[in-house]
Amino acid sequence: MKIIMLGAPGAGKGTQAKMIAEKYGIPHISTGDILRANIKNGTELGAKAKTYMDQGLLVPDDLIVDLVIDRFQSDDCKKGYILDGFPRTIPQAEALDQALAAIGENVDYAINVEVPDENIIRRMSGRRACVGCGATYHIVYNAPKEENKCDVCGGELILRDDDKPETVQKRLGVYHEQTQPLINYYDNKKILKEVDGTVDMKDVFAAICNILGE
Repeated sequence: MKIIMLGAPGAGKGTQAKMIAEKYGIPHISTGDILRANIKNGTELGAKAKTYMDQGLLVPDDLIVDLVIDRFQSDDCKKGYILDGFPRTIPQAEALDQALAAIGENVDYAINVEVPDENIIRRMSGRRACVGCGATYHIVYNAPKEENKCDVCGGELILRDDDKPETVQKRLGVYHEQTQPLINYYDNKKILKEVDGTVDMKDVFAAICNILGE
């Protein structure tokens, strides 16, 4: 079962990916984790990636695809995997498909967690993070016991720059321009499945399980 998770930043696809990984016993793979692991372990691919990152440059698509394909060779991927945060563009999706075809594999499902922009802006602007221990809250869905005070360490809670409405709007703009075209790409391949991400997290997960089969 090979799955790609799609959805705008803040749609909740990462949370769903972790829940799917746990239920089906397959790894939740993010390109950020792969990069960090390869650099930490001093692999050849990691060293190549580090030369770009040290210069503040984006790691080229072909190198990211090589890292992803290398990760797929691990024993824990024998039953499948969930890819989260990659591909982000059509060229990345095409490069991934070519690399998978070369090893006789293909993606089974591309699951899009659909949430309107206004919901995402409301969700993310309600997030609060503790300056002391990093614990996170939401003023509507997961409020602290005492306003602006961390339940864990008593530290001050702040709205991070990443979660400010103007920043979220910019991130959504990049998403619509670069990543949303993947929805049509995977729809044309007949592997796209969409779920309503505005409902309760458990209901989103139930809809995904219904697609994948219990």
